[in-house]
Amino acid sequence: MTSRQFVMLCLLPLSIFTLAFLALPLVRLIMGSVEGEAGWGIYLQILQKPRYLSALIQTVGVSLAVTFAALAISTTAGLFLVRNRFVGRGVLLSILTLPLAFPGVVVGFMIILLGGRQGLVNYLVPGHWVFAYSMFGLFLGYLYFSIPRVLLTVMAAAEKIDPALEEAAMTLGAPPNRIILDVLLPALSPSLIAAGAIAFATAMGAFGTAFTLATDIDVLPMVIYTEFTLSANFAMASALSVVLGLVTWGLLLIARSFAGTTVAAGG
Repeated sequence: MTSRQFVMLCLLPLSIFTLAFLALPLVRLIMGSVEGEAGWGIYLQILQKPRYLSALIQTVGVSLAVTFAALAISTTAGLFLVRNRFVGRGVLLSILTLPLAFPGVVVGFMIILLGGRQGLVNYLVPGHWVFAYSMFGLFLGYLYFSIPRVLLTVMAAAEKIDPALEEAAMTLGAPPNRIILDVLLPALSPSLIAAGAIAFATAMGAFGTAFTLATDIDVLPMVIYTEFTLSANFAMASALSVVLGLVTWGLLLIARSFAGTTVAAGG
């Protein structure tokens, strides 16, 4: 067997997997979206009908909000945990990464226990403040499982930063805020972009949490589900899936252009 034949043989399983589980389902999804009466015009309907357009805007909006909030919280916590050693640090880190063990349905149920009609907040705060079934509740649910993903990425990058760079900046008289802006954030920027892209993509496609909280929530995964199961509108469900994938893919492509290959490695 020649080296070329050996390489081709090794690539055969990858080719089969790519064709069977990626290429063919994607092509079928696109073709299914234009099998209705509207044809390719179904994508124009998404922009023309208020329900679909609103769901798209809300999905992108809550995903961006979750991304920026997760980056802010996780970067602060990650730098603190990397730079400090104290009793209980391991326990704190375990608690912060615990959401990785929970599926979206469990996260949604936890938000209901926190901000539902019989939730803890409604019990402690007078005025019957119920937020679990709103976009704010969905935001908290998405943020809950986005923080550990971003935190672990930030911590891994922060541990590789040479402390001598910070010491040099301090020796030159740089205040703490300038050290953060001029030393730490530039060093962390590829990882922050990668982690933010992953958080955005995860929030865009998350279904379990939205399904659990879906009272006054209209995001794309829920609309796709209702179009497919309740309305049997397979063409629209496929078109919305394609749009959801394109928006997420576009963001990942932009993030990769800024962060190099870090996004690909992280995702």
